[in-house]
Amino acid sequence: MTMNFSFDDSPAFAERVKQKIAEFNWQHWQGVERLPLGLKLEDDKGQLLAGLSGRSFGNWLLLDNFWVDPSLRGQGIGERMLNQAESIAKDRGCKWVLLDTLEFQARPFYQARGYRVEWTQEAYPSSGCKYFMVKAL
Repeated sequence: MTMNFSFDDSPAFAERVKQKIAEFNWQHWQGVERLPLGLKLEDDKGQLLAGLSGRSFGNWLLLDNFWVDPSLRGQGIGERMLNQAESIAKDRGCKWVLLDTLEFQARPFYQARGYRVEWTQEAYPSSGCKYFMVKAL
């Protein structure tokens, strides 16, 4: 039998592979809920001013994306949004939060709120650093 690999960089293919991994994983994680968590702040016209998205999964809140419009930074909006997400995670039974941030992003913001760098990915994507941070809730 000859096996030839074909090239497919489509989003649909990536989603199929992700689904196959999820199907396999659920055989080992039955009963562990993965729940989306999203918070947003919009102006009167529906323009996004701040947003946070992630998911709770067992003992963990996995914080995927967190953004505050530059004009609103330093006003406590990000801190309040993060606190609310952590509170929701605690209510869901989460004990820790995991996130990543790039060297030019928000590491000092997270450290000031109790997050610690667990691991640093050097040379990401070529000369920078990516920090994986954890906080106990």
